[in-house]
Amino acid sequence: RTLSHAKDYRDLRRFLICTVFYQAGIQAVITLAAIYAQQAMHFSMQQTIMLVFVVNITAAGGAFLFGHLQDRIGHIPGIALTLIGWIVMIVLAWAAQGPEMFWVAANLAGICMGASQSAGRALVGWFCPSTRRAEFFGLWGLAVKLSAILGPLTYGLVSWISGGDHRLSILITGCYFLVGLVILAGVNAERGRQAALQSE
Repeated sequence: RTLSHAKDYRDLRRFLICTVFYQAGIQAVITLAAIYAQQAMHFSMQQTIMLVFVVNITAAGGAFLFGHLQDRIGHIPGIALTLIGWIVMIVLAWAAQGPEMFWVAANLAGICMGASQSAGRALVGWFCPSTRRAEFFGLWGLAVKLSAILGPLTYGLVSWISGGDHRLSILITGCYFLVGLVILAGVNAERGRQAALQSE
C-alpha cells in the first residue's frame, strides 16, 4: 500500500530511486573502507582502526555543519554538493599511491557521509505529508537497506572478476554517485513539497 501511495508523489518517488543508487556507493565505502585500506594502501591493523575512528569524528562534524549549509542553499543543491564530494573522494582514493592522499580521501568520505545522511532524511521529511511521515520514512529505510546489498555486492563482484583489483572495484562502485546525481537533477523540491501539502 505504501508503494502504491508513493506513486502519487512524483518527486518523492524519484528521490527514493536516487537514494538507492547513491546510497549503494556510500554503503560500499562504509562496508569496505577497512579492506581497501589494508589491501590497496597496505595499512596495518592499528592504522586501519585509527582511520575508522577519525572518519567517524569527521562524519559527525559533516552532519552538524551541513545542516546549516543546507538551510542556506536548499535541499537539492545540498545533496548534489555531497554527491560531487563523494565523486571527488572516490577519485582521490583510486589515485592515491600513499597514505597522505588516502587520508584526505577518507576524511572527505567522513564529511560527505554525515552530510548526505542528514540531507537525505531532511528531503524525505520535506516531501512527506504529515499524516504519512512514518510510512514514507519506512520506504526510505527500505531504499537504504536495498542499497546496502547492491553497493558491497557490486564491489565484491568487480573485485572477483578483476582478480582482486580493489582500485578498479572502488572506481566502478563510484559510478553509483554519478547515476544518483543524474537522477537527482530531475527532482524538484518545491513541486514535491506542494504535492505533500495538497495531500494534508
